Amino acid sequence: MTVYKNISVDYISKLVHYQEEQLVGYFNNYHLHTAVQPIFSLPHKRIVGYEALVRVKAIKERWVSPAELFNNKYTQVESILLDRLCRYLHVHNFSQVENDLNWLFLNVSPQTVINGNNYGEFFAELLDKTGFPPHRVVIEIVEYPISDNDLLLETIEFYRNLGCLIAIDDFGAGHSNFDRIWKLNPDIVKLDRSMVVGATEDKKIRNVLRGIVSLLHQTGVLVLVEGVETKEQTMIAMESGVDFVQGYFFAKPTTDLNKSIDNLPAFDKIFEDYKQEVLVQDTNSKSIYQYYYPKFEVTINNLIKGKSLAEACQELLADDTAMRCYLLMSDGLQVGNTVLSDSIFNENDIRFKPLEDADSADWFRRHYLRKAVLHPEQLQVSEPYLSITGAHMCVTISMMFSIPSGYRVLCCDLNFE
Repeated sequence: MTVYKNISVDYISKLVHYQEEQLVGYFNNYHLHTAVQPIFSLPHKRIVGYEALVRVKAIKERWVSPAELFNNKYTQVESILLDRLCRYLHVHNFSQVENDLNWLFLNVSPQTVINGNNYGEFFAELLDKTGFPPHRVVIEIVEYPISDNDLLLETIEFYRNLGCLIAIDDFGAGHSNFDRIWKLNPDIVKLDRSMVVGATEDKKIRNVLRGIVSLLHQTGVLVLVEGVETKEQTMIAMESGVDFVQGYFFAKPTTDLNKSIDNLPAFDKIFEDYKQEVLVQDTNSKSIYQYYYPKFEVTINNLIKGKSLAEACQELLADDTAMRCYLLMSDGLQVGNTVLSDSIFNENDIRFKPLEDADSADWFRRHYLRKAVLHPEQLQVSEPYLSITGAHMCVTISMMFSIPSGYRVLCCDLNFE
């Protein structure tokens, strides 16, 4: 492979100088400074890492937006040089911090991922010369449409073989897909802040976020959400099940690397507020239980007496929230047709008519069925879920009972929307 320019550690060292006990880099008339933003573990209630960021000064020591630096059009050589210069500064500066535990998150540009091998060895030598342990480095690979997956895998394996952790950055923005997560097998996925912002504006996104985090956990990765700026977004992060949080609500970036972080979030208060929210949800479930239990008893008694389901559940379906009732065998098979309330019957979306007939449908996969079977004669209240029979969100209450011909499970879907 042809090396266009050997952008080595020694070469980079000529572009830096010490200023107030920290290294500062020089690139295209800009002075580059290291800043760090803390990353917190929610269950540990403390800092577990820092993302290294660049702060930029232009001529006459004027702070400018990093976008002014990075949005310029650079040659391939310049892009690799800038990327390596930033990481050189961050590792050197962070290695001087009185901290021998927490991670250092380092961004690697897509240009470096694609073309870095053409410019000689760098990062292994940098860690060796600074003595910074590779197991404390988290390499952030931006979710970027790199067509050569083999090259991307090769780059990730290089850092993994050094002993670094791998993070996929900005997941949920632009070109994100789970296929890449499965192939790259990162240690951490950083959710783009657009996801938590969207979750504050749309309840559906809020529900989907929990599912995304759960799916990522099932692939074996830890999940970090970026850009948390408000208490509401913090509560969303808590309920979504993410492991780590980062954002202005917790701590802003600072160029004073040795200064202790002031005004750290009161995690005890955050957890107290979250537990109160969960308690309210549990109270709502308890209220549903207490409200519907007598109605279920009446319906079940009617069924035991031999009444049809339509006759037995009239009182149950008279409630405004109740949408439909149906009977299942203990193995999940539906017995007969679903009985609809008058309100849902009149409002049924004709587009989903192929799904209406559920006689002999098998609902064994539903948790409300299995919970009812495990706890006979106890009313069960499900989590909200999307009903296939109407494509709307619902909660199902269910109870298993006995009749001469065997066990049955009475189910009633409540409108969650």
